Amino acid sequence: MKNSFLAIALLAVLALSCKQADPYGYVVKDNQIVYNTPPRPADQQSMLGFAAEPIENVRVGLIGLGDRGTGAVYRFPYQDYATVVALCDLYPERVENAQKILEELGAPRAKYEYSGEEGYKQLCERDDIDLVYLAVPWQLHTPIAVYAMEHGKHVAIEVPAATSIKECWDLVNTSERTRKHCMMLENCCYDFFELTCLNMVQKGVFGEIVHAEGAYCHNLDPYWDVYQGDWRMIYNREHHGDVYPTHGIGPVCQDLNIHRGDKMDVLVSMDTDAFSGQEAADKRYGKGAYKYANGDNTTTIIRTRKGKTILVEHCVVNPRPYNRMYQLTGTKGFANKYPNEGLALGNEHLENVAYDDLDAETYMSDAERDAVMEAYKHPILKDLEEKARKVGGHGGMDFIMDYRLFYCLHFGLPLDQDVYDAAEWSSLVELTEMSINHGSMPVVMPDFTRGEWDKMDGLTLAMAE
Repeated sequence: MKNSFLAIALLAVLALSCKQADPYGYVVKDNQIVYNTPPRPADQQSMLGFAAEPIENVRVGLIGLGDRGTGAVYRFPYQDYATVVALCDLYPERVENAQKILEELGAPRAKYEYSGEEGYKQLCERDDIDLVYLAVPWQLHTPIAVYAMEHGKHVAIEVPAATSIKECWDLVNTSERTRKHCMMLENCCYDFFELTCLNMVQKGVFGEIVHAEGAYCHNLDPYWDVYQGDWRMIYNREHHGDVYPTHGIGPVCQDLNIHRGDKMDVLVSMDTDAFSGQEAADKRYGKGAYKYANGDNTTTIIRTRKGKTILVEHCVVNPRPYNRMYQLTGTKGFANKYPNEGLALGNEHLENVAYDDLDAETYMSDAERDAVMEAYKHPILKDLEEKARKVGGHGGMDFIMDYRLFYCLHFGLPLDQDVYDAAEWSSLVELTEMSINHGSMPVVMPDFTRGEWDKMDGLTLAMAE
């Protein structure tokens, strides 16, 4: 018996030492999971505010021609500063379908075609491609992005950019070492309400933002079959946590100037049991074939260094109306997007109100809200909204996202989202799972900027003079 206890103790010590030896791992200290922030290697430089040399016409290699990739093919012919020169997918018939879409829209066929499991390598190894645009399953995002940057390409990656802390650091380190942009394609930052609210935040309309909320609540029951090889259901089946956090966390991080004056410090996450999730797995694979891991609803609270809080939710298996939440609570005002867009600015009218008058604190009227939103419409929307609505892509925000990417590359400007955004927002995939697996223990988050989170004074969406 004594030997058994000794063996267990030795294994525990070994496990702890292994975690400590892992530069991207964690230790449990004072009832918190504390993630490491390794020092920057000597051959790397910060990518904060990085701007590459201007590119007259961005030559794009698009990898992944499923649902999201095909949507990009439809949008690209309407862009001013980019041309699709290479297409790649596991299946050659998808490549040909994309070529036909380009032809139908009056754009030239892509010059290069690749397919098969190794086709992406051939595309990345070309010397006449400037940007690799990735729309592949989550698990392939980081490996392909790293390969592309190591072969001299800027990369744009669908969400989430990474599924582990190790992958987040791989993106950061490769981008810093190669001096290539690595942008996550978080389209929700470019939705019209979010962009206008960002402008209002930056102009002080809401005062100091003290709390923000975001979410991804989208019943995927009708869509599981869309994902090739069942990869998305499998990922949810095997993982706890907020496995798809960036639609919710991205826009509010921009409002809070995360790594541009503030940083996310500590998170706590918990989830429900898998009620509908287990039913979906039983229906799909046979009763009891798999134990579905991901809770029906995952809730995460984050506290920032400057004392702000963020609430993020994930729910994809319940019959809940689509909701990205998007709420901002400031010292002078409030904004809410779902289920209805609303603004509440100031309480000057709240005088001599009975304490139980629960209707006193109301939203502005629709007409007042619309007038304020028009007055503070983001400059980017003033130029692009009409065209974006026509071209489409989730109502037009996808078009604006692509436009801003190509615009900044064309003029040699810093991108709206940098590699630290990609890492910070994607890091919730592992960090929330780790918190849940340790009984909702607080997690001290890594600092992907390595101490430079307060070197920049707020977010700037760069414009050419």
